[in-house]
Amino acid sequence: MNILLYLIPIALTLGVLGLAAFFWASKNNQFDDLEGEAYRMLRDDEEEITPPTSAAIQKADPSN
Repeated sequence: MNILLYLIPIALTLGVLGLAAFFWASKNNQFDDLEGEAYRMLRDDEEEITPPTSAAIQKADPSN
């Protein structure tokens, strides 16, 4: 039973530290762009990704 005198304060301290880390990350905008980093990791730095032009879209469209 004496172990509870150690475990409860340790658990509360870890909980407060975790909550403080969450608020710090939220304040420093760590959760703003969750999808961008995932896609940025997959892109090659050497390639420049350009959106298709309207001429390329019309060529690829079989309905014309």
